[in-house]
Parts: sequence; structure tokens; C-alpha cells
Amino acid sequence: MAEEAVQPQQPTGPVFSIEKIYVKDLSLEVPNAPEIFLTRENPTVQIQLQTEGKAVQEGVFNVTLTVTVTAKLEEKTMFLVEVRQAGIFQIRNVPAEDIQPILGIACPTILFPYARESVSDAVNRAGFPPVVLAPVNFESIYQQRMQQPPEGQNGATVQ
Repeated sequence: MAEEAVQPQQPTGPVFSIEKIYVKDLSLEVPNAPEIFLTRENPTVQIQLQTEGKAVQEGVFNVTLTVTVTAKLEEKTMFLVEVRQAGIFQIRNVPAEDIQPILGIACPTILFPYARESVSDAVNRAGFPPVVLAPVNFESIYQQRMQQPPEGQNGATVQ
């Protein structure tokens, strides 16, 4: 019997893997402290989401999910927190037309729980009750963005 040389095979099916998840940027502002802590009113909270994905090398993509939370009492800002949660993803053997939906739906869906935790922790450390963000349907946001004209914004606002 002749022995055949075993050669490592390249995966022929689609490959999707998380290489790294990290906080790219975290910013917290409490511009009206300490006076703002003396008020007992409930603030108006505005949440903005934005995603961005780009190739860093062949088959490797960096996706950034930016979550901005602003709490206001009338015109006074209680706090503003912005988290840029990022991830490095390996995406190979996927049709080119499927890359953008993966970057705009699957990757932000993976990053969102990490961003949500960072927002909640930062707000809590600033002396406010934690902000717990509701789950987000990134597929719906992606579909809306695809129906907008090209000059449309790359984000969504949630009240």
C-alpha cells in the first residue's frame, strides 16, 4: 500500500469567524454636574446607532458599531455616552453580494450586546441608574438603509 501525502485542505464552504471584539472608543460626558444630580425628573433619552464595515485584508473585515446615548432634562444634558464597539471578522468563500449584508446585519448583531454592556456600565459609573438598551433589529435597519438614496445617513435613531 502506498501512503498518500496528507495535504491540509482549504475550507471550500463559507467561513465566518470572530477574530477579536474590542472597545475602539468610549466617551462619557456629564456637562452639568453636580447640579444635575439634584434633580429628580425623568430625562428624555435619545439613542443613535451607526455601523461601519471595511476590509482590512483579504477575507478579514473590521466592523464598528457606534452607540450614542444622550439623556436630557429639557435643554440640559444629564449625560452623553458614546461607545464605538468594534470587531475583526474573518469572512471567506462568501459571494460578494452577501458581504455587505453580513457586515451590516450579522456583525452588528454580535457587537451590540458588548456595546450595550459598555453603555450601561459607563452610565452607572457616572452616578446614574444604568441604561439598559433594548434589543435592536439590525436587519430592519439595514433594509431601511438600502432603500434610502445614496446620500442618506448610515445610522438610525431610536427614541
